[in-house]
Amino acid sequence: MKRFALYSGWILGALLLLLSGPILLAASGSQPERNSWQTATRESAGIAPDPAQVHEAIVQVYGARAWSWRGYFAVHTWVATKEEGADHFKVHEVTGWRRHVVNSRPDDPDRHWYGAKPELYADIRGKQAKALIPDIYTAVASYPYATEYEAWPGPNSNTFVAWVIRETPDLNVALPNHAIGKDYLGSRIGASTPGGGGYQLSLGGYFGVLAGVREGVELNILGLSLGVNPLALGIKLPGIGELALRNTNPMSESTP
Repeated sequence: MKRFALYSGWILGALLLLLSGPILLAASGSQPERNSWQTATRESAGIAPDPAQVHEAIVQVYGARAWSWRGYFAVHTWVATKEEGADHFKVHEVTGWRRHVVNSRPDDPDRHWYGAKPELYADIRGKQAKALIPDIYTAVASYPYATEYEAWPGPNSNTFVAWVIRETPDLNVALPNHAIGKDYLGSRIGASTPGGGGYQLSLGGYFGVLAGVREGVELNILGLSLGVNPLALGIKLPGIGELALRNTNPMSESTP
């Protein structure tokens, strides 16, 4: 009986730790009020450059808090590309309210995600971006879950972005730990980390462990991840994300 009580205490403590971040976010009222997706802003956040004024190729990766209560737990991520000489960006993302969930279309790359301001995770420009874009298009077209969507544990929007990053040589971008679904590997158990220079193991996105140069170390329990990132001098908390002093992802010096 004592052993049962001890184990029960450990399980309860672990659950409280995993849920502490989302609970704090909900209690703090720090997340934007979004009563209706039909009226929530989709305006540009003014992060990306004007494509008509920039000749060079650009690749950017963004994320913003997910819609409704899901935003206390996770972010929605997407990839944006601008070809050299083009006067527009293309946004590549997955949404869960259509049968064909992969969207690849001309759009503002830094639009609010239905009221939630986006955050720029990576910004690659010039010759490197030009070389990446054809492979990004190939990865988008080969996404294996193009007609499937499960908010938890995946495949979802973050599964898609993680796939595109892994399948694009030299696009090494670490996604935040609260991008739930990035660790969904389908029938596979192991894969390289999106940030490169690392490896991860995952059981259907429910449980897993990850270690990489850019990501640091993450433990995934029921889709919620926590860990540390020595290179970024940061810690990772479920729901809250990474609290770090450095960004380990590639960022253009000309970023606004």
